[in-house]
Amino acid sequence: MNLLWLVVAVGCAASLARAGDWPQILGPGRNGVAAADEHLADTWPAAGPRRLWRREVGAGVAGVAVVAGRVYLFHRVGDREQLDCLDAATGETLWSDGHETRFVPQVGGGDGPLCPPVVHEGRVVVHGAQGVLGCIDAATGKRLWTRRTHSEFMALEGYFGAGSTPLVSGRRVIVNVGGRKTDAGVVAFDLDTGETLWAATSESASYSAPVTVRTADADRVLMVTRYHCLLLDPVDGRVCWSFAFGQRGPTVNAASPVVFSDGHLLVTAAYGIGSVYAAFDDRGATPVWQGIESFASQYATPIEIDGRLYGFNGRDDVPPAELTCLEQATGRVLWSEGGLGYGTLLAADGKLIAATTAGELVLLRPNPTRLEQLARARPFADDPRSGSLRALPALAAGRLYLRNDRELISLDLAP
Repeated sequence: MNLLWLVVAVGCAASLARAGDWPQILGPGRNGVAAADEHLADTWPAAGPRRLWRREVGAGVAGVAVVAGRVYLFHRVGDREQLDCLDAATGETLWSDGHETRFVPQVGGGDGPLCPPVVHEGRVVVHGAQGVLGCIDAATGKRLWTRRTHSEFMALEGYFGAGSTPLVSGRRVIVNVGGRKTDAGVVAFDLDTGETLWAATSESASYSAPVTVRTADADRVLMVTRYHCLLLDPVDGRVCWSFAFGQRGPTVNAASPVVFSDGHLLVTAAYGIGSVYAAFDDRGATPVWQGIESFASQYATPIEIDGRLYGFNGRDDVPPAELTCLEQATGRVLWSEGGLGYGTLLAADGKLIAATTAGELVLLRPNPTRLEQLARARPFADDPRSGSLRALPALAAGRLYLRNDRELISLDLAP
């Protein structure tokens, strides 16, 4: 395959981001990596990182976004999916906006939103569990437009509701709506007006967030749907290529695609699906290694550092899971350690932060030969009712934002 790459957009976005911003799911580059000028302490006090503030939250597992000293929290309060804008220094509410919801999940779980807010050029995009897509002015909280994607495009709610976080590409909000009966599997909306710009494919929706990549001459959208991985042209929705990924039955595609600067991608899922590591360009994708032997993550997205992948291998609901390091190019497992359970990762300042679903926070040094722990803490240990820690954490200006079933807290991780 002739790969002609100028730059991978996710890497470019991460390099240009400033400390203090975590504007969307998995951070500035949608790859779990914080801005290059983010700095963290090398260890923590015995009691854990200092807690700056805490506040109660409603239902949901949507992580927060943080931009310009403001925290955007999307949760369900009663029969309302609500976006709160908070002061990052104090946790105090600056404004709130919301819409009614009557969502009830088909399979267990909670009834709150799953998708973190997306903040882009003064606008906040939210995607609720019933497919309500909203755009709000980030400064004032004024609702600019609303689209009810499930009813408008005849999309099914899925097991746990809508869970694919929208992607802003240019002035387009691109969503894996899942309107397969109306050829609206993927829909692009105008960021300023909410107008439908195009609808394409008969793909069902997944819980995976799409990412932007730049091939030789243009931006593209890499997306994992319910049954496929595909590359789209964000201008018109044209599918450049796709390959089968996923299977029917009680399975979920939820981890985001990982994109590498040398023209490779990785997609992963549990439920016997496994991973595919492939070389790709505008014309197609060629698998290099694949299967369930090396890595298969239920919903957490692995992180690439220096040609190695670090991630939680396995499932949260069917233990055991292991924190695993594998060689990117070959899929060879370098080490795999149990004991932490399942969780999510983010990278900053040459370190990894693991947030486990059991409520533990672990500071790690990326090491291709062994699990190297620098510090551990239980930030919610004083509240036995706190519940699981499944929402993705956010890191901005040395502060880590963690949300469980009851609270959102801000922790000081700065040197």
